[in-house]
Amino acid sequence: MFEKQPIDLLRLLVTRLERLSADSRWARRASGLRGNIIKVLEQAENGDLVDNLLLEKLTNSAFEILRLAAHDIPDVEDQFLKK
Repeated sequence: MFEKQPIDLLRLLVTRLERLSADSRWARRASGLRGNIIKVLEQAENGDLVDNLLLEKLTNSAFEILRLAAHDIPDVEDQFLKK
């Protein structure tokens, strides 16, 4: 079967990926990853067997995209100090 904790974490990550700006260069990749995560979540909710290695890969990929997207967010303090 599957452990509840990785599934709950994937649900959280889906919502975070969804919040990326459409202008972000990571938005398209995030959208594809969200689709894959949603399929796995549906499988889990239907009681189907979900590979723990797949859950780990999806989780790591989601964190990596969010990390990379965060680097694109301008530093507000820097912008304020430059004025």
